[in-house]
Amino acid sequence: MQVSVESSTGLERSIRVEVPADTIEQEVESRLKKVGKTAKIKGFRPGKIPAKVVRQYYGAEVRQDVLQEILQSSYTEALSQEKLVPAGQPHIHTESVDEGQNLIYKATFEVYPEIELKGLDSLKLEQPVVEISDSDENDMIENLRKQRADWEEVDRAAAEEDQITIDFEGTLKGEAFEGGSGEDMPVVLGGGQMLEDFEKALDGMKAGDVKDAKVKFPKDYPAEELAGKKADFKITAKKVEAKALPEINEDFVKGFGIESGTEEDFRKEVRANMDREYEAKSKAVMKTQVLDQVHDANKVDVPGVMIEQEIDSMQKEAMQRFGITDESQAPERDSFKEMAERRVRLSLLMTEVISSEQIQIDDTRVTEKVDELCKPYPNAEEMRNLYLQNQQLLSQIQNAVLEEQLIDFLIGKAKLKEKKMGFIELLESN
Repeated sequence: MQVSVESSTGLERSIRVEVPADTIEQEVESRLKKVGKTAKIKGFRPGKIPAKVVRQYYGAEVRQDVLQEILQSSYTEALSQEKLVPAGQPHIHTESVDEGQNLIYKATFEVYPEIELKGLDSLKLEQPVVEISDSDENDMIENLRKQRADWEEVDRAAAEEDQITIDFEGTLKGEAFEGGSGEDMPVVLGGGQMLEDFEKALDGMKAGDVKDAKVKFPKDYPAEELAGKKADFKITAKKVEAKALPEINEDFVKGFGIESGTEEDFRKEVRANMDREYEAKSKAVMKTQVLDQVHDANKVDVPGVMIEQEIDSMQKEAMQRFGITDESQAPERDSFKEMAERRVRLSLLMTEVISSEQIQIDDTRVTEKVDELCKPYPNAEEMRNLYLQNQQLLSQIQNAVLEEQLIDFLIGKAKLKEKKMGFIELLESN
């Protein structure tokens, strides 16, 4: 077998492979002999069929199978011989497949980039430092009360955080459109439930009010026929409701799983949750910083085939998020390209860090993660065994733990500078 390698632009490679005709014909002949022993052809006894007749009936099919298998095996052998690792499936162009001639084909594919990591020794991170105050605690409790609030009808104009129930009819150039009308629709002002222009129109409406409003759909709106266009809406307000906050009493406290029902224990649990949120968000902020810096310091080429695969994944995620089932209405692929390229590049870089630094999965952390996930369940021990015995579930947790170890390693190499922040400022930071 003869193999030659060609380098194109970037990560693209081509190999030209030539397999001798004798190799192919010998395999074809061998298989036809096997076929002849069991073949059933009218007028001949099994095992007594002349080779010429067997070839006449089965030659083309057997030869095609042999060509496919030899192509695959020779491609694998050629990659091993040339020490090439494709990042995706190849594009195969056959130059010669005729009987009696050498099999000649050209396989074009992309390879993984060679990565020489930079910038790991010059990482500089801002570490959020927050002192959770009594005021922060009170604000958190107020938010929890709002989450458990009831709605009470009020005789006034709708304002921020009120719920207004409406009927609406929308038209586009005078024509009704799918999804453009609704009845008895509750909308919480400021909740981002509706488009910005639509919510603005609801602000200040009272029960019984009727208003005409123009609403502009964003350019990236999932429904292509509405994206970037302005629609006319007739809105009728039916009632306005304000939140009635619950008292912090025994029933309220027990609703959060605190058996004592005391406000003291409730506040302790709220503060403990805030501490956990602070720790998690602080790690997330530093993770973003460290990934940004590693990414920006290593602008390695990324295989296009991997970017396309990531775009596929992101597009499907977006369709599920928006409830889109019609693929013709899927968000444009180009809108995901930049983020997909970043994700793939970071994946390659992080894999290289794990390999070069020989970061191994910490089994103790895996077990702790399983226990943490299973603790809230009433059948925690049963769930724990399920995770530990199911390789697919366990692999997901191992990957998560390995990522945590990787980020801890990178943060450990960085020079940290404390940045004092308010609790809410930290939670709202990107």
